[in-house]
Amino acid sequence: MDHRRRGIALIFNHERFFWRLGLSDRRGTCADRDNLTRRLSDLGFEVQCFDNLKAKEVLLRILEVSNSSHVDADCFLCVFLSHGKGSHIYAYDAEIEIPSLTELFKGDKCKSLVGKPKIFIIQACRGDKHDVPVQPLDQVDSMPTPPGAGTTEVDAASVYTLPAGADFLMCYSVAEGYYSHRDTLNGSWYIQDLCEMLAQFGAALEFTELLTLVNRKVSQRRVDFCQDRSAIGKKQVPCFASMLTKKLLFAPKSQ
Repeated sequence: MDHRRRGIALIFNHERFFWRLGLSDRRGTCADRDNLTRRLSDLGFEVQCFDNLKAKEVLLRILEVSNSSHVDADCFLCVFLSHGKGSHIYAYDAEIEIPSLTELFKGDKCKSLVGKPKIFIIQACRGDKHDVPVQPLDQVDSMPTPPGAGTTEVDAASVYTLPAGADFLMCYSVAEGYYSHRDTLNGSWYIQDLCEMLAQFGAALEFTELLTLVNRKVSQRRVDFCQDRSAIGKKQVPCFASMLTKKLLFAPKSQ
């Protein structure tokens, strides 16, 4: 991670959707966007945010970046804040197949990112099940649940873990098959806790170690207020799939 630039970070934030898709608005997602923008900028990323883009517009932005030179950059990072379905993520007007996006950054397509981390962070549901609470036996796992300020909602449908290739890191807000929770005021549980850990340890901890701390923090939350009464008391556990071949540390850039 000793290149001149940290690299580009794309944030695709979707709060509203074309009515024919039948998807609910994602209240609180702009808090996620703003929080991530601050934290990633602090780590030296060149952050580009896009709200409610149509599928063709998302693909165009991704293609532009994959065709750009990353010779002087440490890595590439891309965030999707949206609803999901199967192996797809939703843009404003249509689904986008995630493998079609990650494919553009493999070594034969984007040679200037060969051997460099390509990080995808996906905030979306991955199924239609609620994770139920269990009583921990370990005292360390018995910490109190952090209070929530708004109503909890869920992001629709599922996003499956992807075999993306060497030096990819796929970060998911929830384990496969389960709902992902979002506070209507403060944003999603996962992005809230990810940003908190980035603020505290982003420049000090190896990134997969930091993600493990995020998993722990999110797992300590529970649903307190939700229109879906069956969700009350339910839990969430994020996950990540690492194909990294080296440790990933966002050490401060020398001036």
